[in-house]
Amino acid sequence: MEMTTIAVTKELKNKISEFGNKGETFSNILLRLYNNAAERQLQDLLYNEEGFIPIEQAMAEAEKRWPKSK
Repeated sequence: MEMTTIAVTKELKNKISEFGNKGETFSNILLRLYNNAAERQLQDLLYNEEGFIPIEQAMAEAEKRWPKSK
């Protein structure tokens, strides 16, 4: 795998290293942090209640728009 160098302050380097385990590379730490952030972002999207209506209300509105034929 091709490697690159990223310049960060010593303070940030120390903060990132606090998330690591003994012997873990910064690449592994950052990948784990990225994966956790991506998963959290997906959860926030899926569980966002903005624009949410209860299922009962949605079913009532659907019944009004598309009444069952008798």
